[in-house]
Amino acid sequence: MRAARCATPPVARLAPACALALVCALLPAAAPGAAAAAPPAGSGSLDQLLELLAARPHGYVTFTEVHQLAVLDRPLQSSGELLYDAPDRLEKRTLQPKPEDLILDHGILTARRGGRSRVLALRDYPQIVPFLESIRATLAGDRAGLERYFAVRYSGSLDHWVLELTPADPEVARAVEHIRISGERGAVRSVEIRQTDGDASVLTVGGEVAP
Repeated sequence: MRAARCATPPVARLAPACALALVCALLPAAAPGAAAAAPPAGSGSLDQLLELLAARPHGYVTFTEVHQLAVLDRPLQSSGELLYDAPDRLEKRTLQPKPEDLILDHGILTARRGGRSRVLALRDYPQIVPFLESIRATLAGDRAGLERYFAVRYSGSLDHWVLELTPADPEVARAVEHIRISGERGAVRSVEIRQTDGDASVLTVGGEVAP
């Protein structure tokens, strides 16, 4: 195994992780009344997909995640639970291999591991804002907000769709090559982030967790 990176990465490296966690807040649990308003099956459009995704105000699901780091010979695997409450609270609870919590609440990011906590005010780290705005825009069905930082390509159908997000902002493009999100109608199934330094991660969304 090659030399490992420091235990606490620079804040700049948190941006892809934050984006990944927030993207996965787009959960498969349907909002009350959403099914009746959902567009019919078919190829659909980006606007129809955003409408479906925006109709999820709450979710609680499992996840599995695989990180491929350029400095390691083997990928890192983890699993846990994701909780989301609209409009801007997400909790990512990693249970295996070691407990770790990542909580975003009203612009404050809190990371907890091994009895230690680190708190960041996102206004102090503008390099992270494009990621958060892209996810906020997705949740809100705000296409203009989404396209402010990313070129968006929609493919497939509403039953089996793929979103390719390519950074349009130079600052974002320095860190991330692309984000690929796939799903079925209003349910996200997987999220892949490829970084320009060779690192990559794939998160797979599992079933709902009973309250």
